Amino acid sequence: MNTQESVLLPPLVEPAAELTQAEMERYSRHLIIPEVGMAGQLRLKNAKVLVIGAGGLGSPAMLYLAAAGVGRIGIIDDDVVETSNLQRQVIHTVADLGRTKAQSARESILNLNPGVDVVLHEVRLDRSNALEIFAGYDVILDGTDNFATRYLVNDAAAILGKPYVWGSILRFDGQVSVFWDKYGPNYRDLYPEAPPAGSVPSCAEGGVLGVLCAQIGSVMVNEAIKLITGIGQTLLGRVLIFNSLQMSWRELRVRKDPDGEPITELMDYEAFCGVAQGTTVDADHTVSAPELAAMLESRGQGLGDFELIDVREPGEFEIVSIPGATLIPKGRILSGEALGELPRDRDLVFHCKAGTRSAEVLQNLLDHGYTRVRHLDGGILSWVREVEPEKPVY
Repeated sequence: MNTQESVLLPPLVEPAAELTQAEMERYSRHLIIPEVGMAGQLRLKNAKVLVIGAGGLGSPAMLYLAAAGVGRIGIIDDDVVETSNLQRQVIHTVADLGRTKAQSARESILNLNPGVDVVLHEVRLDRSNALEIFAGYDVILDGTDNFATRYLVNDAAAILGKPYVWGSILRFDGQVSVFWDKYGPNYRDLYPEAPPAGSVPSCAEGGVLGVLCAQIGSVMVNEAIKLITGIGQTLLGRVLIFNSLQMSWRELRVRKDPDGEPITELMDYEAFCGVAQGTTVDADHTVSAPELAAMLESRGQGLGDFELIDVREPGEFEIVSIPGATLIPKGRILSGEALGELPRDRDLVFHCKAGTRSAEVLQNLLDHGYTRVRHLDGGILSWVREVEPEKPVY
């Protein structure tokens, strides 16, 4: 990463024909800002913004895009609203539990601003649909929490010549930037290679301070508005890094790699990020929740012996745990630090939240010569659903 001169960008969107009287009243506080004014508000009215993910970052972003008068907001999300979402995903309410996030978000947007055209894409974004969906929008806002999707968004935006605003959050820290391959660096200039699979926890694994979503999400909308209207200096070529515990912002500069290969086609992003490797477990190394319950009952009667290892993080363990499990977080096992705590001459059963992390641990131990290892299919979510439904999920 190196310094570079700021890039002056043209307005992204042509102005709409006019504002109605009601719109002039609604957006009057924008209209009296000289840098925005009537021309800027007409550009916002004519703008089409795609938001990827109606979750933590997407929630405040969509609400402020709607409030600002963006004419069309597209939403890509195929998930449903769960109780654990409500700590940070403020576009949803208790009444929306069980609904699709896209439909819940559309209702909240229209309650705030009925003049917005909301388009739903209730699909999982992948290389088969990204180019077609992106083609209908002026700017992309990416609030996803996995590297495979970020590289996909970057490449699709680069191929189509579109800018995208990127935000990332974890625990107390956030990052935000603008990438536009046509005028400056793209995401691959910041991260030429994906980090090793499993090395960076998701929000579901590591947690996130709820209000951090609003702090980073609002900056993302600020950047989208500047791109649409052509005002100010965008974050193209700059990455803002926020620490909410210290309440500090710092800036890194990033420039386009002069030797970088042009992006001309989409690829297998899960394979590129390593998430499609080593996570499939055969039946001989898998136990179901009812099978594990029977094993624990037999162990309690002295009829069998094995060790049950929970590979989640301590905070997750405090929320809900399986009786008799020992906590050894995945990172300690994959780094080799905890191998001395895992005997080779006893049966070992691993579990996590949903089965992904325990599958990684299982494969790692098989690679290290362990033979008496299995993992819980579906993780503690399956355990709660099938064995102890009175326990909480998260």
